[in-house]
Amino acid sequence: MIEKMKFVSITGPKEDFDRMVGTYLSNYEVHLENALSELKTIQNLRPFIEQNPYKDKLAQVNLYVKALPDAEAAATPPMDAKEALEVVERIRQSVASLETADSGLNRELDRIRSLKALIEPFKEISVDLQKVREFRFIKVRFGRIANEHYKRLEHYMLDDENSIFYKCGSDLEYVWGVYFVPETVSMKVDAMYASMYFERMELPDECEGMPMEVYLDLDAKCRDLEAKAEEIRKQKVQILESQAQKLMSAKESLESLSESFDIRKLAACFQEEDAVFYILCGWMPASDARAFAEAIKEEEHTFCMQEDVGEQAFQGPPTKLKNPRIFKPFEMFTKMYGMPSYNEMDPTIFIALTYTIIFGAMFGDVGQGLVLVVGGALLYKWKKNNLAGIIACAGVFSTIFGVLFGSVFGFEDVIEAVWLHPRTNTMQVPLIGELNTVFVVAIGLGMGLILLTMLFHIINAIREKDKEALFFDTNGVAGLVFYASVVTVAVLLMTHHPMPATVVLLVMFVLPLLLIALKEPLGKLVEHKAGVMPKEKGMFVIQTFFELFEVLLSYFSNTLSFIRVGAFAISHAAMMEVVLTLAGVESGSTNWVVIVLGNVIVCGLEGLIVGIQVLRLEYYEMFSRFYKGTGREFISYKTK
Repeated sequence: MIEKMKFVSITGPKEDFDRMVGTYLSNYEVHLENALSELKTIQNLRPFIEQNPYKDKLAQVNLYVKALPDAEAAATPPMDAKEALEVVERIRQSVASLETADSGLNRELDRIRSLKALIEPFKEISVDLQKVREFRFIKVRFGRIANEHYKRLEHYMLDDENSIFYKCGSDLEYVWGVYFVPETVSMKVDAMYASMYFERMELPDECEGMPMEVYLDLDAKCRDLEAKAEEIRKQKVQILESQAQKLMSAKESLESLSESFDIRKLAACFQEEDAVFYILCGWMPASDARAFAEAIKEEEHTFCMQEDVGEQAFQGPPTKLKNPRIFKPFEMFTKMYGMPSYNEMDPTIFIALTYTIIFGAMFGDVGQGLVLVVGGALLYKWKKNNLAGIIACAGVFSTIFGVLFGSVFGFEDVIEAVWLHPRTNTMQVPLIGELNTVFVVAIGLGMGLILLTMLFHIINAIREKDKEALFFDTNGVAGLVFYASVVTVAVLLMTHHPMPATVVLLVMFVLPLLLIALKEPLGKLVEHKAGVMPKEKGMFVIQTFFELFEVLLSYFSNTLSFIRVGAFAISHAAMMEVVLTLAGVESGSTNWVVIVLGNVIVCGLEGLIVGIQVLRLEYYEMFSRFYKGTGREFISYKTK
C-alpha cells in the first residue's frame, strides 16, 4: 500500500528557522523539496544561503570524541546550541597548549624518521661521514639504483678505474650504494652514473660520525619523541575524559544543528516590508501533516499550508510504502523493479503471495522447507536481512507443498501425499493426450495470474485516467476479453462442454484483436486528439499486422512460461530420487552422510535457481503487464 501524502509549505521569520526545525520539524517524517524549484509562482524568492557556523565546531568535536577510548559509554543529556559551542570552545582552550606541543613534536618526529630512513641503508659502511665531506681530491656520492638497472651498472662501472662502487644494501626495488671518484673526473663519472639511473642522495650536515652511530642516535631520538608525544596524548585524553558527558552532548547537539542548518539549501527567503521570512516545502504523510499542524497551532509567527495531491501543480509526490510487517521484506523486490508512482498500485502484497506460493510449488519438501523457515527466520532476526525474511516465508509454502506432495527430505514414503506425487501423476488432456498433472495445473495457474494482472492494469489505467491503456491495450479491456475468451474455450474443451456459437466466438476473439490493432487511432479518438489516422496508411497496415502477430505470440509464450513451475516441481523430486539412489536406500543399506550432503546441495543449489526463476516469472510475465515502477522513493530529511 502507498501512504497518502500532503504537500506542506512552512513559513516563518528567518531568525526562527533553526528553532522551528529542531523543535517541531525534526519530530515528523517529511520529504523536503527545493523551494525555489517548487514555488515558481511566488515572486521575489531568493536562496536561503548562509555559511554553516556549526560545521567547523562539529569537525573539531569529532576529533576530540575520536580521541576518547570509550566515547559511546558516555551519557548524553540534551544541550542547546549556545551551551554546545561554549563547551567545545572551553575544551579547545584546555587542550590548545597540549595540541601545539604535540604538533611540534610530530613535526620533529617526522623529520627524524625521514633522516633515519635516509641513513638506514648506509649504516653498515665504516666511514666517518664528516671526514668524507672534507676530502679535497676524492668525491663521495651516496644514492640508490633500481634493481633492473643494477646489472647494467655492474657490467659497465664496477671495473671502471675512475670510480669505486660499494654496495650497501638492497630490497625488492632498489640497491643502495656509494661510489668514490677523483675530483678531476667527477663530472664525467657523475654523468655516466646518472645515465644508468643512479639516484644521488644528499646526507644532511647534521649526520656526523659513523653511519651506524648516526642511525642509533636517530633511533634513540625517535623513541624519546614518541614517549613525549604519548605522554601529551595521555594528558589530552585525561582532560577529554573529564568532560566526556558534555563532549558527547555537544557532539549530538552540533550534529543536529549542522543537519538542520543544511536544510537551508532547500529553503527560500522573501522579504515582507522590513522582515525576512523563510519558506520550506515538501511532502508529509497525511497523519504527520495533521500532527505537525496541530503542534504549531500555538506558534504566532509560524504558518503551515497543506494541499492535497490533486490541488497542487508541482512535481508529483514521492512514494512511501506502507505494508503489514510480514510483507515488509518483499518491498525489496518491488524496489528492485522500481518504486511505484504515487497513483500506481503497490504490488508488494501481490508479489509476496505469488512469489511464496510459486516457490513452494517448485520446491515442495517438508524437511527442506522447514530448514528454510528456521534458517531464514533466525538470520532475519539477527541481521534484519530482507532476503532472509523472504526465504523464511517461501519456506513455509515449501513445507505446505511438501505435505501436498508427500515429500520429506526426498523420502516419499514417510507421509502420505495429500494431493499427488509430481513425477508419477498424469491426466488425459483433449487434443494432446496424457500429460503430467502438475504441468496442466501450472498452465492453469499461469492463466489465472495473467488475467489477474490484466485487471491490475485496468485499475492503474483508471487511476491515471489513460483511456487508451484502459480500453485498447493488450492488457486493457480488449486484451482481457480476448485472453479470458481463450481461457474459457480451453476450460470448456478440457471439461468436454459444448463450444459457444460461431458468432459469439467471433465477437470474443476478432473484435478485441481489432481494437488492439487500432489502439493508437482509437486512443486519439477517445481522447479527442488531432491526427487520428496516420498519413502512411500502407505502412500502418503492415506495422499493425506484425504487432498483432507479436501480441498473439506473447500471449502464447507468456502462458507456456508457467510450465517451468511444474518442471521444477518434477525436477526437484527427480533430483532427490537420485540422491536416495546414490545413498543406497533401495538396496536397504542407507548411507546417511550421502543423504545429508545431497539434501544440502539440492537445498542450496536448487533453492537458488528456483528463487531466480520465480523472480523472473514475477518481473517478465506479471509485472510487465501492469506495473511501470517510475515513482521516486519518499526519503525523510532525517534519514538523509
